[in-house]
Amino acid sequence: MYIVQSYPLAVALTVLTMLCWGSWANARKLAPASWRFELFYWDYALGVLLITALFGVTLGTAGHSGRSFFADLAQASHSSLAHALLGGAVFNLANILLVAAIEVAGMAVAFPVGIGLALVLGVILNYVAVPLGNPLLLAAGVALVALAIGLDAEAYRRQSRRAMQVSAKGLALSIASGIFMGVFYRFVAAAMYPDPAHPVRGLMGSYAAVFVFAIGVFLSTFIWNSLAMRFPIMGEPVPFAHYRRGNLRMHLAGVFGGVVWGVGMSLNLIASGRAGFAISYGLGQGATMIAALWGVFVWREFRQPARGVPALLAAMFLCFLCGLGLIVLARTG
Repeated sequence: MYIVQSYPLAVALTVLTMLCWGSWANARKLAPASWRFELFYWDYALGVLLITALFGVTLGTAGHSGRSFFADLAQASHSSLAHALLGGAVFNLANILLVAAIEVAGMAVAFPVGIGLALVLGVILNYVAVPLGNPLLLAAGVALVALAIGLDAEAYRRQSRRAMQVSAKGLALSIASGIFMGVFYRFVAAAMYPDPAHPVRGLMGSYAAVFVFAIGVFLSTFIWNSLAMRFPIMGEPVPFAHYRRGNLRMHLAGVFGGVVWGVGMSLNLIASGRAGFAISYGLGQGATMIAALWGVFVWREFRQPARGVPALLAAMFLCFLCGLGLIVLARTG
């Protein structure tokens, strides 16, 4: 299988992860507004599964280093398979809860509480399990990225010209999403051997692990998304019959969104062998700022900024860039 040998390349792959994780939701805009997110999500889960399988049969079988994709799957222990599947199910629940939190509480609450909590919790858990890098630099970098997420949320709150009203339901959804989003990566990492050049029996490499993870995402969609359709946080229940009414464009939009996110997850795990799980996850969760870039420069959400918003956005991007720099240096510091 293909193995990343240099740290700069590993960092480049995690930057691509940020771009993918922060951009996949734009695929939602390729479908009509009447196409509910719950319907979009079925195709999204399929897209994640398809692209991880493609990575496995291409890069996962290339070269002579490590253990190939199919050999990895064949020798994986029940424990490793269960960890990766559980990671997919936990991520899926976190993702759906995050969307629900945004619907109920808005991004001004869901982002700093949900994504901020996920970032801090995920980095801590993965660093404790595999302590690679300078902990002080890593902690400082994570703190700056978390601050950037908070500044982004405050900018959205001011732009909406509404006072922040935090309902118990919205806060609970944000916290639950953050906890699940923070722990899912550790389940997947627990199924993998840390050094891709030295396979460990029973554990999997990045290509097999991300594919089994994607199976967990796909299968759990029949549970989590079915519940979301039947008991939506906002709006009316969505009958599954509506899914069959979608045209090719609607379905391809969801698949494309899943492919984009799945590329990011695959590259992140490929990079983790050289960067370490904590740094890979921390850099990847900078995706919130990529989403903010889309909002500022492409969708023009701040074309008539409220008072103080330009300063908040400038401070947000400065904290973000400094935080990423410290996280990158943590592996060499």
